[in-house]
Amino acid sequence: MALLRVDGPFDLLLTTARFRAFGVDRANVWHEGGLHRVVGGTEVRIEPAPGGVEVEPLDGEIEPVVRKILGLEFALEPFYAWAAGIPELAELPARFRGFRPTLAPDPFEMLVGAITAQQVSLFAAVAIRNRLIGRFGEPVGVAFAFPTRERLAAAPEDELVAVGFSRRKAEYTVGLARSELDLDALAALPDEEVKARLVSLRGLGEWTADWFLARHLARPRAWPAGDLALRKAVRALYGDVDVREVGARLDPFQNLTAHYLLAQYLTP
Repeated sequence: MALLRVDGPFDLLLTTARFRAFGVDRANVWHEGGLHRVVGGTEVRIEPAPGGVEVEPLDGEIEPVVRKILGLEFALEPFYAWAAGIPELAELPARFRGFRPTLAPDPFEMLVGAITAQQVSLFAAVAIRNRLIGRFGEPVGVAFAFPTRERLAAAPEDELVAVGFSRRKAEYTVGLARSELDLDALAALPDEEVKARLVSLRGLGEWTADWFLARHLARPRAWPAGDLALRKAVRALYGDVDVREVGARLDPFQNLTAHYLLAQYLTP
């Protein structure tokens, strides 16, 4: 195994908690003390190690995917220093030190996952997503490769309904797969333009676009104000407030704040 060094605080167990909190994630499998993920047809294993993580195998194609999954593009120390000066947030850095929000390395996978999570519990969303992966993905060792855009573009909607999608969500997913939107090109656009292009597609609303900014593009000011769990967490701290207005006060750390507030629902 090769060591991938991580600058700053890092806790692999905390970081990957969302892959276990709502059931096994078949595309990101925690197995015998390590995380398994398929990259380019190869199963990759990530284990904790002093100074970073051990990765097997590790090459130029795999490393950026591992960095994305582990949220290594986030700089935690500036966030911790900032949060220490805000009474409502000051205890978060100590409570979740080393937690980095996991990021979806593939934009299509991120959006399909968001569609499955619309208006259902995360337990239900993970179960449905797992059935989709089992039906249309490729098994490689312990983990599955997430279904490709091309595979789902060719799928009849009835096959998605058969694995648990509502008729409407099946339409949204197949429509996204068949759309002409260049998802990779969104990374070069400002936040509002990204959102505008996503919400132009049927079934992708502001909630989905905000999470795309947060969990794929890692945009620092992403603030999914419409998320019910985030609204609950914010109001537990600030009372009956306008959650969007609170987001404006958290500039420029809205994304990390949102994830740290939600981390309490991932860990005991």
